[in-house]
Amino acid sequence: MSVVIVGGNERMEENYRQICKQAGCRARVFTKENGTLKKKLGTPDLLIVMTGTVSHKMSTTAVAEAKRCRVPVEWVHSSSGSALRRVLSNYCSTG
Repeated sequence: MSVVIVGGNERMEENYRQICKQAGCRARVFTKENGTLKKKLGTPDLLIVMTGTVSHKMSTTAVAEAKRCRVPVEWVHSSSGSALRRVLSNYCSTG
């Protein structure tokens, strides 16, 4: 399963990847918008938006692209590892 995380803390990027790997998912993390996010998202199985630490422009771009590709979107207010684990436990087999 592939997961795209939009938002979160820069220092936690590697932790997010490790948490997803432990849950059996491949993750791409975008904490800042470097270039066009729309082209970089692709078609993941799940989009996670960490609303507490993401810009409005990034979240609207990511959600619009997810809707276009019919990708489920999960909104998480916290950018903690435990919040990510909670979301992944609903979607991934070993979450």
